[in-house]
Amino acid sequence: MRELAAAGFSHLVNHRPDEEEPGQPSADQIAAAAELSGLKVVNAPVRGLPDAEAVTATRQAIDSLGPNDKALLFCRSGMRSAAAWAMAERIRGADPDVLRAAAAEAGYDLSRLPL
Repeated sequence: MRELAAAGFSHLVNHRPDEEEPGQPSADQIAAAAELSGLKVVNAPVRGLPDAEAVTATRQAIDSLGPNDKALLFCRSGMRSAAAWAMAERIRGADPDVLRAAAAEAGYDLSRLPL
């Protein structure tokens, strides 16, 4: 977490549900470690397609960023975070094709995501 803060990240959005895999830290453990490093944490667990609650929490985290802030959104593979990000950006009116292209450039295929 210290390395994330040193790299300029100010926010952490956790899309992993607790007990997704054996040995994984809980959301509370992740939040405690992140907060010790000065990161603001949002827990928005996703199983499958992000639900409205996870998308709203992701949107609120993005909206809370200042001009020099960076957020790290994460899940096991990045796919759920990419989907939650795209759905959150779509709420603000972003073009679905632009979102899909940005995700594809990062290695995520959102072609079947309902945007």
